[in-house]
Amino acid sequence: MTSDEILARRRRLIGGSLRLAYRRPVQIVRGSMQYLFDESGRRYIDGYNNVPHVGHSHPRIVDAAERQMRLLNTNTRYLHELLVRYAERLTATLPAPLRVAYFVNSGSEANELALRLARAHTRRRDVIVLEGAYHGNTTTLVDISPYKFAGPGGTGRAPWVHVAPVPDVYRGALGAGGPDAGRTYADAVLPLIDAIRARGDGPCAFIAESCPSVAGQIVPPPGYLSRVYAHVRAAGGVCIADEVQTAFGRIGTHRYAFEAQGVVPDIVVMGKPIGNGHPIGAVVTTAEIAASFDNGMEFFSTFGGNTVSCAIGLAVLDVLEEEQLQSHADAVGARLIAGLRALADRHAIVGDVRGAGLFVGVELVRDRATRDPAAVEAAEIVNRLREGGILIGTEGPHDNVLKIRPPMPFTIEDAEAVVAALADALRGV
Repeated sequence: MTSDEILARRRRLIGGSLRLAYRRPVQIVRGSMQYLFDESGRRYIDGYNNVPHVGHSHPRIVDAAERQMRLLNTNTRYLHELLVRYAERLTATLPAPLRVAYFVNSGSEANELALRLARAHTRRRDVIVLEGAYHGNTTTLVDISPYKFAGPGGTGRAPWVHVAPVPDVYRGALGAGGPDAGRTYADAVLPLIDAIRARGDGPCAFIAESCPSVAGQIVPPPGYLSRVYAHVRAAGGVCIADEVQTAFGRIGTHRYAFEAQGVVPDIVVMGKPIGNGHPIGAVVTTAEIAASFDNGMEFFSTFGGNTVSCAIGLAVLDVLEEEQLQSHADAVGARLIAGLRALADRHAIVGDVRGAGLFVGVELVRDRATRDPAAVEAAEIVNRLREGGILIGTEGPHDNVLKIRPPMPFTIEDAEAVVAALADALRGV
């Protein structure tokens, strides 16, 4: 079909709340590592998709899936070595005492399960979340995602949900950065804890992306998570790290973004990157929390932990190690961020460049003094880059942050191409 034919049928057959990217949508028919190809064969640099973590159609992942699918694909009610091999390999990537795994099919399912674990362990309900957070598309996760419940179509905050300021040292509610920024933003949870205690026992959980993504590609200030975790644990709650966006070396310096903050969560949630596009989600927790959840109610996921998913998950771990993708992300990301910051020196519309590894945000503003968000300009730049063969997106509460999160094989040459194309687009707006 032509793109126009697909678009017409999509509008008739698919719910309108499922959005398309770009003013002129792209028809993608093939992917290879960090590149996508449209129906005419044109190649695009994919600076947007962190789901194919080790690369679109990576041959090692495709081979693992094909081999296992030809042999057996079944559920976890039967004994099979792939489930325990994958659980061993995955939990070994995490610090102790995170040693018990559950497998599901998406980050949404994983976050949903994490909440169930926290509630079974604490026997409490109230949850502390961050401004602009997004944790998934189930009803409960929309309830804990201010990006959804406080946005268009949302129904507002539920009384058991409590929203803390996102630790954004550029635009955050509690001011700019500095040596005390981590403490300032962390201590903002204390009034929320007091309010929860006034209503009942105390918080069930604090859940946050280790690096908030939808909130604008945020890297928290040093010391933030350690202090927040201490406050929450002192009040009897558990700490959930949502690593759906950042697991497996995306930030370059560490395998998981929470490690950069020097903390060990009680529950870690993973999704997107661990299956390289195949639908896998995982929750890893402590033996103590797992024991609380083993309360007589069975947990079972028809497809979670199936043999094909485990084979793919193992292959992803193999590729990450053999191709040294974490250190690659660190080196390439440093060059990318340096190039973007050089653009900020020449273009006043670039208010902030932030990130780590291949998790990068470029915040655009109409005025650096007022930080008036340049959302229209950001959309225009994204569409100009699309026409030039580079795919990125926008993020943040004002949709004025250029989001750059490519597959991990993204090279220095790709980074230079993105910086050069963005320079042209900035001149154009």
